[in-house]
Amino acid sequence: MGNIGHSHPRVVEAIKDQADRLVNYSAAFFYHDRMVETIEKLAATTPGDFPKKVAFGTSGSDANDGMMKYARAYTKRTTVLTFSGAYHGTSYGALTMSTCTSTMRTGSGPLVPEVHTIPFPDFYHKALPGETEEEFTDRYFGYVEEMLATTIPAEEVAAVIIEPIQGDAGIVKPPVRYVQQLAELCKRNGILLGVDEINQGLGRTGTMWSIEHFDVVPDLLTTAKSLANGLPLSAVVGRAEVIDSLQAPGHIFTNAGNPIACAACSTVLDVIAEEGLVERSRELGEWAKARLNELQEKHPAIGDVRMYGLNGAIELVKDRDTKEPDSDATNKVMKYCHEHGVILITLAASVLRFQPPMNTPKEQLEQGIAVLDDAFTALENGEIELDTDEVLGWT
Repeated sequence: MGNIGHSHPRVVEAIKDQADRLVNYSAAFFYHDRMVETIEKLAATTPGDFPKKVAFGTSGSDANDGMMKYARAYTKRTTVLTFSGAYHGTSYGALTMSTCTSTMRTGSGPLVPEVHTIPFPDFYHKALPGETEEEFTDRYFGYVEEMLATTIPAEEVAAVIIEPIQGDAGIVKPPVRYVQQLAELCKRNGILLGVDEINQGLGRTGTMWSIEHFDVVPDLLTTAKSLANGLPLSAVVGRAEVIDSLQAPGHIFTNAGNPIACAACSTVLDVIAEEGLVERSRELGEWAKARLNELQEKHPAIGDVRMYGLNGAIELVKDRDTKEPDSDATNKVMKYCHEHGVILITLAASVLRFQPPMNTPKEQLEQGIAVLDDAFTALENGEIELDTDEVLGWT
């Protein structure tokens, strides 16, 4: 929840100061100075040299619902395309766009109509034997073109919504050319490109926003989670004309953009900029990637290491050739780490999530990686016993 760590003193001070002045006032009626200040900073830091507007909410789920609503209102079209493996949230619109696990959908139907799924280009898992990344990109972009040619007319599509780097699917980055081709297709056909930066934004991937890895400018961007360092705040940032297409109260919430959350958010943005945390994430991420690659060479259970800034995945497999996932080994490594002072959680059942705050001292990172090394050694020696057969982490 906190890209800048827990209880950063500047954020704590901003919260205390704001609590002494004004705790809440609904933006459904009027703006307050902290909201205006935060809007200006968000608009300035997000990609795109064009007029922008910001709509606040309280969670990433409602922000992604908003992205869908704004796209439909602006284009006067109904269809939304999203991707396999996506996680966008659990309110109905966000849930409909989420396909990382069927568990989250069970018992909730019917879902929002006219939302369709595109296969996500996950090169590590889905490349054919001997297939180059260029060939893989052509094949996966061909699926999009085939869908538009045979199933869903492009002129009926309001938006394509993507996590530039998928989070809960296991920190998966698509080929750069794929995303660039996708953006070009959207532009040619009057389709809005929306990016979900809730998990991967705010410096976590070594750039302020993960879409910057692809040299692509979206029409709509959502952010939450670390936005206010854990306080309930989300935002849809978009082209002004797109946000203007939905009149109030089309996307308004009683507590959205409350003064305390805005004070925290404004300070978070200042801390990221003034402490050089995006650059630090990028530099320490390269160092951490090298260290984790060393563990991969040493421990056969590590099938893949994916690091973008201080944001990564350590994927555990039964066999590196077949890439068969090993959730049992993942549970054991996670248990060992917990018992030795390192808190890790999983993604996609067999991926260890490596996402420390961007201002974590390097010495602590080294300590954590050393515990990981010991955990894999204990795994190989059969020294870790589990108390349950259930998957312990996020599936």
